[in-house]
Amino acid sequence: MTSVTRSEPDRRLMLVHAHPDDETIMDGATMAKYVAEGAAVCLVTCTLGEEGEVLVEDLAHLGAEESDDLGSHRLGELKVAMEILGVTDFIRLGGDGRYRDSGMAYDAEGRAIPRDMLREGIFWTADLLEAANELVPVIRDRRPQVLIAYNEVGNYGHPDHIQAHRVAMYATQLAGVPSYRRDLGNPWTVARVYWSTMSKSQLLAGIQALRDAGDTETYKELDPEGPLSSLLSDDVDIAVEIDGTPWVAQKLAAMRAHATQITADGPFFAGADVLGHDRWAREHYRLASGPPLPAADGWADDLFAGLS
Repeated sequence: MTSVTRSEPDRRLMLVHAHPDDETIMDGATMAKYVAEGAAVCLVTCTLGEEGEVLVEDLAHLGAEESDDLGSHRLGELKVAMEILGVTDFIRLGGDGRYRDSGMAYDAEGRAIPRDMLREGIFWTADLLEAANELVPVIRDRRPQVLIAYNEVGNYGHPDHIQAHRVAMYATQLAGVPSYRRDLGNPWTVARVYWSTMSKSQLLAGIQALRDAGDTETYKELDPEGPLSSLLSDDVDIAVEIDGTPWVAQKLAAMRAHATQITADGPFFAGADVLGHDRWAREHYRLASGPPLPAADGWADDLFAGLS
């Protein structure tokens, strides 16, 4: 019998996101960069975003309260976005439709919270171990050295983002235990886990530039002291900044591909006449686990820096 040696890229990146479009908004330039550099990039999306708001009037009938076909449509948008970014390995946790988008509500302070009405099969109420066991074999098969997830509050409080954080963190631990569920593949220890974030200092500089130009509305909801402050990090807490300038056009095109969620005249593209596209080119990461980045003057510029 002849043994077969598995061939795989030296650098392997996995991202765990809650809904189609989250990956492009937070990490689109990072994904395109590493694909262009020959790394393996695997995206795991936990739901199809069935409860998302439909921003295209002609497609309003797809919404959860009408035909409830938004999930399959958003999967189509995801496929187009991934083609633009060059990502060929993108899957849904447990398969298409395994977990349903949970939706969200807002509290009195404007923070995202779970809804009162919880449908059957939603991701938020999924058993954590069962959901983690859907991710463990993917980690063991793809063998990423680096995994990207949300922070402990899902970056801004959406219940699916919180659950995606929990599943990603739990599954990375379980995947590395040799005696755990041998039927799910050979153990694999993820060297580094990062949490996506945004630079507070860069956001404040952008807001100041907008206000100086007379724009008093753009980024109003991103008050660093407001309900979305958990999206932001101080410079000292950021480990890596990816300068995705060469790939920002791809990122913007991929964002537009998520057309039911991101409109050309919506808030994601507001203020471009002042800030240009640079605000979408730079993506930031906190180190959640694994060896520290090599000593440097400022943030590292490579998620894999210092890993053998």
